[in-house]
Amino acid sequence: MKKMLTLAAALVCAVLVLGAAGGCKNEENFSEKSYSCAGESVHSVNIDVRDSAIEIAPSEDGTLRLEYFESEARTYEIALTDGTLSVSLTADRGNLFGILPDAQYRRLLLFLPDGLHSLTAATTNEDITLSPLSCTDSVTLESNGGNIGFEGLFAREIELTAKNGNITGSIVGGWDDFSIRCTVKKGESNLPEQKEGGANALRVDCNNGDVAIDLKKQG
Repeated sequence: MKKMLTLAAALVCAVLVLGAAGGCKNEENFSEKSYSCAGESVHSVNIDVRDSAIEIAPSEDGTLRLEYFESEARTYEIALTDGTLSVSLTADRGNLFGILPDAQYRRLLLFLPDGLHSLTAATTNEDITLSPLSCTDSVTLESNGGNIGFEGLFAREIELTAKNGNITGSIVGGWDDFSIRCTVKKGESNLPEQKEGGANALRVDCNNGDVAIDLKKQG
């Protein structure tokens, strides 16, 4: 009987702790923040976050701008070093109990000017979405548990990786402009597994999702 009472007390304590954590989520105060810098001061962008949707759009005024939400429990580190802008999720204490804030607070919106050399973006359990974007060197996108979508994407090297999500979009360039390597598990693809030739490279890896990518020459 004593053991049963001890177990019951432990369960009550666990429920109270989880309830308190849930209450913290509802009462958590988020503030909208932004970061901006001159576009010519950045040649590379590296985003490495989790449980955050990433949306990337063109900048209309040549300024690189990042919009996001922060709270005391969920913060980002943003640093510009030697022309490389790095963005990472440095604290997410609410997620220790498996509790996430509402989706509107787990969203990064990045406005990029033309002329960027390289872009790397990785997240978990959320989508990565790109409006038309051109990079001189490389674009690397990775989502574990979300989709990757893009339109009018161009770079000399493009690498796309998704697990439990789809990869869809259009790339600027003709069929003969790209060498292609595509690996798909538990899904369908409109790309060949291997295609040689082409000055540019397209690498696609999709596990438990579909791939639908169009290659289109500009007008």
